[in-house]
Amino acid sequence: MIGVITPEISEAKAREYLDELAFLAKTAGAEPVRMFLQRVEHPNPRTYVNKGKTEEIAAFVAASEITLAIFDDELTPSQMRNIEKELNCRIIDRTNLILDIFAGRARTSHARTQVELAQYQYLLPRLTGMWTHLERQRGGIGLRGPGETEIETDRRIIRDKITRLKEQLKKIDTQMSTRRKGREKMVRVALVGYTNVGKSTLMNQVSKSDVFAEDKLFATLDTTVRKVVLGNLPFLLSDTVGFIRKLPHDLVESFKSTLDEVREADLLLHVIDISHPGFEEQVEVVNNTLKELEALNKPTILVFNKTDLFSFTRKDEDDLTPVKRENLSLDDLRRTWMATDGDRRTVFISAKKRDNLDELRRMLYEEVRKIHVTRYPYNDFLYDIADTEV
Repeated sequence: MIGVITPEISEAKAREYLDELAFLAKTAGAEPVRMFLQRVEHPNPRTYVNKGKTEEIAAFVAASEITLAIFDDELTPSQMRNIEKELNCRIIDRTNLILDIFAGRARTSHARTQVELAQYQYLLPRLTGMWTHLERQRGGIGLRGPGETEIETDRRIIRDKITRLKEQLKKIDTQMSTRRKGREKMVRVALVGYTNVGKSTLMNQVSKSDVFAEDKLFATLDTTVRKVVLGNLPFLLSDTVGFIRKLPHDLVESFKSTLDEVREADLLLHVIDISHPGFEEQVEVVNNTLKELEALNKPTILVFNKTDLFSFTRKDEDDLTPVKRENLSLDDLRRTWMATDGDRRTVFISAKKRDNLDELRRMLYEEVRKIHVTRYPYNDFLYDIADTEV
């Protein structure tokens, strides 16, 4: 794995990004061996890292029989060609890696079509150089080439596939929109958050369903919707694809239809992995994506998950060293700035250990009830009975 430290990205952040890249690589089935970082003003336009670091990486690749080098940023077509010549091994970038994971995880025809579209959009500008041996043609009388070179043929084929996939997605989107209209009267709650924060595990606990959950990035690609009843109050709960920093733009565009569940939800449960050292940045990544989806201002409950990974070991009274975040208790967490995030309600839970889920259910019930009573005001007298059952 190769990354850079720039004036905008500190060394700590760069190492955190490479750790995430290693997790992505493991998810895709690769075996991470070593990480390389270089401090630069900006990535080298020719080889991403500078000459000396490139030679160092090339020596390691040759000595360790490395078959794949993964770069933490999206590379240009010319950078990929130049780096491949220098390192003499296969080169992929973060975007290509994420697309590969999505391709392996997609189960439904909708998800497969979305991923395939993003893959072709990524591939189209990178065809240059793949067919150079076929497109070199000598000029002169009697030596003119055919009307279309191999690379032009491939570009045309890919453009045609992109057009067909977009048409196919439109049809699928129309079908999904029709399904959503059939349940639009019910209150809809969507789980959102960074990838691998425990959304699917929480979905299983709240809805008592069996959604696939695994300690890997992008374990869930296909949106899952379940009917949930708290007390006598029914609503729909949907689990959506997780977000990630540097998410490929083509993938965001392709998956916007899947994220319609977020766009059309009445209430968001923003799940946060509080045990992650960079959870604040993960929250920012999710908020930026929600802003792009025009869903940032929806009613939201912030669900700080994975409190079971805290040690909760309190210090002795005579110990003057600062209290670390992992030593905070649940009551301590409730007194932090995270527990008072503006108008948004917050709750601290462990979905895996089922800790504090009753508080989340009560909070969820209250928020859904606020929305439900505006649609069914004549049922308001029933809620008083249900309150004791939640």
